[in-house]
Amino acid sequence: MTSREPTLSVVVPIYNEESVLPLLVERLRPALDGLGEPYEVVAVDDGSTDATPVVLVGMRRGWPQLRVVRLRRNSGHQAALTAGLFRARGDYVASIDADLQDPPEVIVEMLRLARAEGLDIVYGVRADRSTDTRFKRSTAGLYYRLVRRLVGSAVPAQAGDFRLLSRATVEALRELPERRPVLRLVVPWLGFPSGEVSYVRQARAAGSTKYSLSRMIRLATDSIISFSEAPLRVATWLGAGGMLLCLVMVAFAVVMYLRDSTVTGWASLYVAVLFLGAVQLLCLGLLGEYIARIYAAVQGRPAYFVGSDSAEPVEDLPPLAEAPPRAGRRPAPPAARDSAGPASRDGGVRTVR
Repeated sequence: MTSREPTLSVVVPIYNEESVLPLLVERLRPALDGLGEPYEVVAVDDGSTDATPVVLVGMRRGWPQLRVVRLRRNSGHQAALTAGLFRARGDYVASIDADLQDPPEVIVEMLRLARAEGLDIVYGVRADRSTDTRFKRSTAGLYYRLVRRLVGSAVPAQAGDFRLLSRATVEALRELPERRPVLRLVVPWLGFPSGEVSYVRQARAAGSTKYSLSRMIRLATDSIISFSEAPLRVATWLGAGGMLLCLVMVAFAVVMYLRDSTVTGWASLYVAVLFLGAVQLLCLGLLGEYIARIYAAVQGRPAYFVGSDSAEPVEDLPPLAEAPPRAGRRPAPPAARDSAGPASRDGGVRTVR
Protein backbone atom coordinates (compact mmCIF):
# COMPACT_ATOMS: atom_id res chain seq x y z
CA MET A 1 0.00 0.00 0.00
CA THR A 2 1.27 3.51 -0.75
CA SER A 3 2.37 5.75 2.11
CA ARG A 4 0.08 8.57 1.02
CA GLU A 5 -3.65 8.49 1.55
CA PRO A 6 -5.33 7.32 -1.66
CA THR A 7 -7.14 9.80 -3.87
CA LEU A 8 -9.47 7.11 -5.16
CA SER A 9 -10.83 3.98 -3.54
CA VAL A 10 -12.57 1.31 -5.61
CA VAL A 11 -14.84 -1.03 -3.65
CA VAL A 12 -15.50 -4.45 -5.18
CA PRO A 13 -17.93 -6.76 -3.33
CA ILE A 14 -17.06 -10.36 -4.17
CA TYR A 15 -18.78 -13.68 -3.57
CA ASN A 16 -17.51 -16.88 -5.20
CA GLU A 17 -15.85 -15.12 -8.15
CA GLU A 18 -12.63 -17.13 -8.49
CA SER A 19 -12.98 -17.45 -12.26
CA VAL A 20 -13.53 -13.77 -13.03
CA LEU A 21 -10.98 -12.17 -10.68
CA PRO A 22 -7.96 -12.49 -13.05
CA LEU A 23 -10.00 -10.88 -15.83
CA LEU A 24 -11.05 -8.08 -13.49
CA VAL A 25 -7.44 -7.29 -12.58
CA GLU A 26 -6.41 -7.26 -16.26
CA ARG A 27 -8.82 -4.38 -16.92
CA LEU A 28 -9.07 -2.57 -13.60
CA ARG A 29 -5.38 -2.21 -12.78
CA PRO A 30 -4.28 -0.52 -16.06
CA ALA A 31 -7.17 1.92 -15.81
CA LEU A 32 -6.24 2.94 -12.26
CA ASP A 33 -2.48 2.97 -12.87
CA GLY A 34 -3.12 5.42 -15.71
CA LEU A 35 -4.44 8.00 -13.25
CA GLY A 36 -0.97 8.70 -11.91
CA GLU A 37 -2.43 9.20 -8.43
CA PRO A 38 -2.45 7.05 -5.30
CA TYR A 39 -5.39 4.67 -5.16
CA GLU A 40 -6.59 1.54 -3.41
CA VAL A 41 -8.86 -1.33 -4.43
CA VAL A 42 -10.95 -2.61 -1.52
CA ALA A 43 -11.97 -6.17 -2.38
CA VAL A 44 -14.67 -7.26 0.08
CA ASP A 45 -14.90 -11.04 0.24
CA ASP A 46 -18.46 -11.74 1.33
CA GLY A 47 -17.75 -15.11 2.91
CA SER A 48 -16.85 -16.92 -0.32
CA THR A 49 -16.80 -20.71 -0.18
CA ASP A 50 -14.67 -21.33 -3.29
CA ALA A 51 -11.04 -20.41 -3.96
CA THR A 52 -11.75 -16.66 -4.01
CA PRO A 53 -9.82 -15.92 -0.75
CA VAL A 54 -6.76 -17.77 -2.04
CA VAL A 55 -6.89 -15.96 -5.38
CA LEU A 56 -7.15 -12.58 -3.64
CA VAL A 57 -4.14 -13.31 -1.42
CA GLY A 58 -2.09 -14.30 -4.45
CA MET A 59 -3.10 -11.16 -6.35
CA ARG A 60 -2.21 -8.92 -3.45
CA ARG A 61 1.38 -10.11 -3.53
CA GLY A 62 1.86 -8.55 -6.95
CA TRP A 63 -0.51 -5.59 -6.52
CA PRO A 64 0.30 -3.53 -3.41
CA GLN A 65 -2.73 -1.28 -3.95
CA LEU A 66 -5.08 -4.25 -3.49
CA ARG A 67 -6.67 -4.39 -0.06
CA VAL A 68 -8.58 -7.50 0.99
CA VAL A 69 -11.42 -7.23 3.52
CA ARG A 70 -12.96 -10.55 4.47
CA LEU A 71 -16.36 -10.81 6.16
CA ARG A 72 -16.92 -13.63 8.63
CA ARG A 73 -20.02 -14.90 6.83
CA ASN A 74 -22.06 -14.25 3.73
CA SER A 75 -23.96 -11.07 4.61
CA GLY A 76 -25.33 -10.11 1.21
CA HIS A 77 -24.32 -7.80 -1.61
CA GLN A 78 -25.55 -4.56 -0.03
CA ALA A 79 -23.90 -5.36 3.31
CA ALA A 80 -20.57 -6.16 1.63
CA LEU A 81 -20.81 -2.96 -0.40
CA THR A 82 -21.54 -0.94 2.73
CA ALA A 83 -18.59 -2.52 4.55
CA GLY A 84 -16.27 -1.54 1.72
CA LEU A 85 -17.58 2.03 1.54
CA PHE A 86 -17.13 2.60 5.25
CA ARG A 87 -13.59 1.19 5.24
CA ALA A 88 -12.41 3.00 2.12
CA ARG A 89 -9.96 5.85 2.72
CA GLY A 90 -9.96 7.71 -0.59
CA ASP A 91 -11.19 11.23 -1.29
CA TYR A 92 -13.50 9.59 -3.83
CA VAL A 93 -14.96 6.11 -3.52
CA ALA A 94 -16.18 4.14 -6.54
CA SER A 95 -18.11 0.86 -6.36
CA ILE A 96 -18.23 -1.81 -9.03
CA ASP A 97 -19.17 -5.49 -9.24
CA ALA A 98 -16.55 -8.07 -10.10
CA ASP A 99 -18.40 -9.61 -13.06
CA LEU A 100 -17.18 -6.93 -15.52
CA GLN A 101 -20.66 -6.16 -16.77
CA ASP A 102 -19.83 -2.60 -15.76
CA PRO A 103 -16.62 -1.47 -17.53
CA PRO A 104 -13.86 -0.44 -15.08
CA GLU A 105 -12.55 2.14 -17.55
CA VAL A 106 -15.64 4.28 -16.90
CA ILE A 107 -14.43 4.93 -13.33
CA VAL A 108 -11.77 7.28 -14.71
CA GLU A 109 -14.44 9.18 -16.63
CA MET A 110 -16.57 9.40 -13.49
CA LEU A 111 -13.68 10.89 -11.51
CA ARG A 112 -12.96 13.49 -14.21
CA LEU A 113 -16.62 14.53 -14.34
CA ALA A 114 -16.85 14.84 -10.55
CA ARG A 115 -13.78 17.07 -10.42
CA ALA A 116 -14.69 19.17 -13.45
CA GLU A 117 -18.23 19.97 -12.27
CA GLY A 118 -17.76 19.74 -8.50
CA LEU A 119 -20.11 16.77 -8.12
CA ASP A 120 -20.42 14.57 -5.05
CA ILE A 121 -22.15 11.68 -6.85
CA VAL A 122 -21.66 10.31 -10.35
CA TYR A 123 -23.95 7.48 -11.45
CA GLY A 124 -23.11 4.90 -14.05
CA VAL A 125 -26.26 4.66 -16.19
CA ARG A 126 -26.82 1.67 -18.47
CA ALA A 127 -27.64 3.07 -21.89
CA ASP A 128 -27.75 -0.36 -23.55
CA ARG A 129 -28.74 -3.61 -21.84
CA SER A 130 -28.99 -5.80 -24.91
CA THR A 131 -26.64 -8.35 -23.36
CA ASP A 132 -29.18 -9.06 -20.60
CA THR A 133 -32.02 -11.48 -21.12
CA ARG A 134 -35.47 -10.18 -22.03
CA PHE A 135 -36.78 -11.25 -18.63
CA LYS A 136 -33.98 -9.36 -16.88
CA ARG A 137 -34.60 -6.21 -18.92
CA SER A 138 -38.35 -6.29 -18.35
CA THR A 139 -38.14 -6.90 -14.61
CA ALA A 140 -35.45 -4.23 -14.20
CA GLY A 141 -37.56 -1.73 -16.12
CA LEU A 142 -40.57 -2.53 -13.95
CA TYR A 143 -38.47 -2.14 -10.82
CA TYR A 144 -37.13 1.29 -11.75
CA ARG A 145 -40.54 2.57 -12.85
CA LEU A 146 -42.11 1.43 -9.60
CA VAL A 147 -39.32 2.83 -7.44
CA ARG A 148 -39.30 6.18 -9.22
CA ARG A 149 -43.07 6.42 -8.80
CA LEU A 150 -42.96 5.62 -5.09
CA VAL A 151 -39.69 7.26 -4.03
CA GLY A 152 -39.37 10.06 -6.56
CA SER A 153 -37.65 10.98 -9.78
CA ALA A 154 -34.37 11.60 -7.93
CA VAL A 155 -33.62 7.90 -8.42
CA PRO A 156 -31.87 7.68 -11.80
CA ALA A 157 -33.34 5.12 -14.16
CA GLN A 158 -31.12 2.15 -15.08
CA ALA A 159 -28.50 3.05 -12.45
CA GLY A 160 -27.43 0.22 -10.16
CA ASP A 161 -24.54 0.14 -7.70
CA PHE A 162 -21.92 1.36 -10.19
CA ARG A 163 -21.25 4.89 -8.94
CA LEU A 164 -18.66 7.33 -7.62
CA LEU A 165 -19.08 9.07 -4.25
CA SER A 166 -17.17 11.91 -2.66
CA ARG A 167 -15.78 11.65 0.85
CA ALA A 168 -18.54 13.96 2.09
CA THR A 169 -21.19 11.62 0.67
CA VAL A 170 -19.62 8.57 2.32
CA GLU A 171 -19.50 10.34 5.68
CA ALA A 172 -23.16 11.33 5.29
CA LEU A 173 -24.05 7.68 4.68
CA ARG A 174 -22.12 6.73 7.78
CA GLU A 175 -24.28 9.07 9.87
CA LEU A 176 -27.53 7.40 8.85
CA PRO A 177 -29.04 5.06 11.46
CA GLU A 178 -30.07 2.40 8.94
CA ARG A 179 -28.17 -0.86 9.35
CA ARG A 180 -29.26 -2.41 6.05
CA PRO A 181 -29.60 0.49 3.62
CA VAL A 182 -30.56 0.03 -0.01
CA LEU A 183 -27.80 2.24 -1.38
CA ARG A 184 -29.31 2.77 -4.83
CA LEU A 185 -32.17 4.59 -3.06
CA VAL A 186 -30.39 6.10 -0.05
CA VAL A 187 -27.68 7.80 -2.12
CA PRO A 188 -30.13 9.80 -4.32
CA TRP A 189 -32.17 10.65 -1.21
CA LEU A 190 -29.19 12.56 0.23
CA GLY A 191 -29.67 15.24 -2.42
CA PHE A 192 -25.98 15.89 -3.10
CA PRO A 193 -24.98 17.35 -6.50
CA SER A 194 -24.90 14.50 -8.98
CA GLY A 195 -24.19 13.66 -12.59
CA GLU A 196 -24.39 10.67 -14.91
CA VAL A 197 -22.06 8.77 -17.21
CA SER A 198 -23.67 6.44 -19.75
CA TYR A 199 -22.14 3.15 -20.80
CA VAL A 200 -23.01 -0.07 -22.59
CA ARG A 201 -23.64 -2.96 -20.24
CA GLN A 202 -21.59 -5.98 -21.20
CA ALA A 203 -22.07 -9.69 -20.75
CA ARG A 204 -20.68 -11.38 -17.66
CA ALA A 205 -16.99 -12.15 -18.23
CA ALA A 206 -16.98 -15.50 -16.43
CA GLY A 207 -18.87 -17.50 -13.85
CA SER A 208 -22.57 -17.32 -13.10
CA THR A 209 -24.72 -14.63 -11.57
CA LYS A 210 -25.16 -14.65 -7.79
CA TYR A 211 -28.34 -12.55 -7.96
CA SER A 212 -31.11 -15.16 -8.20
CA LEU A 213 -34.75 -14.32 -8.79
CA SER A 214 -35.50 -14.62 -5.07
CA ARG A 215 -32.75 -12.13 -4.24
CA MET A 216 -34.05 -9.70 -6.84
CA ILE A 217 -37.55 -9.97 -5.37
CA ARG A 218 -36.11 -9.38 -1.92
CA LEU A 219 -34.23 -6.31 -3.13
CA ALA A 220 -37.41 -4.91 -4.67
CA THR A 221 -39.34 -5.57 -1.45
CA ASP A 222 -36.66 -3.93 0.69
CA SER A 223 -36.51 -0.96 -1.68
CA ILE A 224 -40.25 -0.31 -1.52
CA ILE A 225 -40.85 -0.97 2.17
CA SER A 226 -37.69 0.76 3.39
CA PHE A 227 -38.42 3.94 1.49
CA SER A 228 -42.17 4.29 1.16
CA GLU A 229 -45.32 4.02 3.20
CA ALA A 230 -47.32 3.34 0.04
CA PRO A 231 -47.95 -0.34 0.90
CA LEU A 232 -49.63 0.74 4.13
CA ARG A 233 -51.78 3.13 2.14
CA VAL A 234 -52.67 0.31 -0.24
CA ALA A 235 -53.89 -1.68 2.75
CA THR A 236 -55.96 1.31 3.86
CA TRP A 237 -57.52 1.74 0.43
CA LEU A 238 -58.24 -1.96 0.16
CA GLY A 239 -59.97 -1.84 3.53
CA ALA A 240 -61.98 1.19 2.48
CA GLY A 241 -62.92 -0.45 -0.81
CA GLY A 242 -63.95 -3.63 0.95
CA MET A 243 -66.11 -1.63 3.35
CA LEU A 244 -67.86 0.17 0.50
CA LEU A 245 -68.47 -3.12 -1.26
CA CYS A 246 -69.98 -4.57 1.90
CA LEU A 247 -72.28 -1.53 2.23
CA VAL A 248 -73.46 -2.03 -1.34
CA MET A 249 -74.12 -5.69 -0.67
CA VAL A 250 -76.05 -4.82 2.52
CA ALA A 251 -78.20 -2.31 0.60
CA PHE A 252 -78.83 -4.87 -2.10
CA ALA A 253 -79.83 -7.47 0.50
CA VAL A 254 -82.27 -5.03 2.17
CA VAL A 255 -83.88 -4.19 -1.18
CA MET A 256 -84.25 -7.86 -2.03
CA TYR A 257 -85.77 -8.52 1.40
CA LEU A 258 -88.32 -5.73 1.03
CA ARG A 259 -89.29 -7.05 -2.40
CA ASP A 260 -89.60 -10.52 -0.94
CA SER A 261 -87.17 -11.76 -3.57
CA THR A 262 -84.54 -13.23 -1.33
CA VAL A 263 -83.28 -16.64 -2.33
CA THR A 264 -80.93 -18.96 -0.55
CA GLY A 265 -77.55 -18.97 -2.31
CA TRP A 266 -73.99 -19.76 -1.42
CA ALA A 267 -72.06 -18.23 -4.33
CA SER A 268 -72.31 -14.58 -3.25
CA LEU A 269 -71.52 -15.43 0.36
CA TYR A 270 -68.61 -17.62 -0.70
CA VAL A 271 -67.09 -14.89 -2.86
CA ALA A 272 -67.59 -12.23 -0.17
CA VAL A 273 -65.88 -14.31 2.51
CA LEU A 274 -62.95 -15.11 0.25
CA PHE A 275 -62.54 -11.46 -0.77
CA LEU A 276 -62.61 -10.13 2.77
CA GLY A 277 -60.27 -12.86 3.98
CA ALA A 278 -57.77 -12.09 1.22
CA VAL A 279 -57.85 -8.37 2.00
CA GLN A 280 -57.30 -9.03 5.69
CA LEU A 281 -54.38 -11.37 5.08
CA LEU A 282 -52.79 -8.91 2.65
CA CYS A 283 -53.06 -6.09 5.17
CA LEU A 284 -51.62 -8.27 7.92
CA GLY A 285 -48.75 -9.26 5.66
CA LEU A 286 -47.92 -5.64 4.86
CA LEU A 287 -48.02 -4.72 8.53
CA GLY A 288 -45.82 -7.71 9.29
CA GLU A 289 -43.15 -6.51 6.85
CA TYR A 290 -42.92 -3.14 8.58
CA ILE A 291 -43.02 -4.66 12.06
CA ALA A 292 -40.23 -7.07 11.09
CA ARG A 293 -38.04 -4.13 10.14
CA ILE A 294 -38.86 -2.35 13.40
CA TYR A 295 -37.94 -5.54 15.25
CA ALA A 296 -34.62 -5.79 13.40
CA ALA A 297 -33.86 -2.13 14.18
CA VAL A 298 -34.63 -2.63 17.87
CA GLN A 299 -32.35 -5.66 18.03
CA GLY A 300 -29.50 -3.54 16.69
CA ARG A 301 -27.55 -6.43 15.21
CA PRO A 302 -24.79 -5.37 12.81
CA ALA A 303 -25.37 -6.18 9.16
CA TYR A 304 -21.87 -7.70 8.86
CA PHE A 305 -18.78 -8.66 10.83
CA VAL A 306 -15.32 -8.00 9.45
CA GLY A 307 -12.99 -10.93 10.02
CA SER A 308 -9.81 -9.41 8.63
CA ASP A 309 -8.49 -6.42 6.74
CA SER A 310 -5.12 -6.58 5.02
CA ALA A 311 -4.62 -2.85 5.66
CA GLU A 312 -4.69 -3.44 9.41
CA PRO A 313 -1.74 -5.64 10.37
CA VAL A 314 -2.08 -7.51 13.64
CA GLU A 315 0.38 -6.21 16.19
CA ASP A 316 2.09 -8.42 18.73
CA LEU A 317 0.35 -8.42 22.07
CA PRO A 318 2.33 -7.42 25.14
CA PRO A 319 3.14 -10.31 27.44
CA LEU A 320 0.66 -10.93 30.19
CA ALA A 321 1.83 -9.89 33.61
CA GLU A 322 2.14 -12.79 36.01
CA ALA A 323 1.67 -12.51 39.75
CA PRO A 324 4.72 -13.55 41.75
CA PRO A 325 4.37 -16.97 43.38
CA ARG A 326 3.51 -17.05 47.03
CA ALA A 327 6.12 -18.04 49.50
CA GLY A 328 6.29 -21.78 49.93
CA ARG A 329 4.27 -22.43 46.79
CA ARG A 330 5.72 -23.71 43.56
CA PRO A 331 4.77 -21.84 40.33
CA ALA A 332 2.31 -23.57 38.04
CA PRO A 333 3.77 -25.34 34.99
CA PRO A 334 3.39 -23.64 31.58
CA ALA A 335 0.55 -25.93 30.51
CA ALA A 336 -1.47 -25.04 33.59
CA ARG A 337 -0.89 -21.33 33.07
CA ASP A 338 -2.04 -21.58 29.42
CA SER A 339 -5.27 -23.35 30.34
CA ALA A 340 -6.10 -20.61 32.81
CA GLY A 341 -7.06 -18.29 29.92
CA PRO A 342 -4.43 -17.06 27.47
CA ALA A 343 -5.21 -13.97 25.44
CA SER A 344 -5.25 -14.07 21.67
CA ARG A 345 -6.10 -11.77 18.81
CA ASP A 346 -9.17 -12.62 16.76
CA GLY A 347 -10.04 -10.43 13.82
CA GLY A 348 -8.17 -7.41 15.21
CA VAL A 349 -9.89 -7.64 18.61
CA ARG A 350 -8.19 -9.04 21.62
CA THR A 351 -10.27 -11.79 23.15
CA VAL A 352 -9.89 -14.12 26.08
CA ARG A 353 -10.78 -17.76 25.58
